Amino acid sequence: QVQLVESGGGSVQAGGSLTLSCKSSEYQINSRAMAWFRQAPGKEREAVASIAMIRDTAYEDFVKGRFTISKDRAKNTLYLQMSSLQVEDTAMYYCAAGLEYGLSLREFKYVYWGQGTQVTVSS
Repeated sequence: QVQLVESGGGSVQAGGSLTLSCKSSEYQINSRAMAWFRQAPGKEREAVASIAMIRDTAYEDFVKGRFTISKDRAKNTLYLQMSSLQVEDTAMYYCAAGLEYGLSLREFKYVYWGQGTQVTVSS
């Protein structure tokens, strides 16, 4: 059973920064594509960013220039650095792992999901 565990969420004011982390003891972070998704109350889950096995990255337009996805092979950890946070970024953020090498922002490509970490941005 693959478990992904997110951490780093919290409450910040607009304009602030947070860094989310995703770890797994069973899944090699560097072995396949991974991604971050988010779900705000009353809304569908949406993609945020993806990183391929070879470190290519992709972002949804609404986070470009503000968020950075990265991974540390030695620590087997996936990160999402978030800056210039906006109230609209308030959501539960999920780490996801797929079975393919190439990145994707499509939810169906991912088979393993974490429980999420809450990010709340206040004005």
